[in-house]
Amino acid sequence: MERFPDIEIYLARLDADAIENWLQTALEDAELQLKRTGKGIWRANATCGGRRVGIMLVERAADGFASLWFDCDATPWPRDTDCARDAARALACEARCSLGGWQPGDDPDRFWQVLPDGQEATIDWPDSGQ
Repeated sequence: MERFPDIEIYLARLDADAIENWLQTALEDAELQLKRTGKGIWRANATCGGRRVGIMLVERAADGFASLWFDCDATPWPRDTDCARDAARALACEARCSLGGWQPGDDPDRFWQVLPDGQEATIDWPDSGQ
């Protein structure tokens, strides 16, 4: 299975404490702590598989959804969809992500939606600029 160089998902609900708890468990890093570094931005570093993973959480990144980005391929999730499934289940909220590695000519408004009850679908999510 192809492993993406980084992971980004969008979460319908921002609960920094719940996200931090989920990440501590998922990344097996009890020392992981999200720290506010700016208006609506949290950052953390974790160690996963012996490698450093930079993490950034951005409040209201797209249409009220928070963005959660992992700047490394050393996560438990090979692809964005795997992370979105885990997050939706663990955080009991809707998660969205890109359909895969984006290539020129791909529709930038097509996303994968994962609901907390396990339902999944391709959706249109145009950038409203908010």
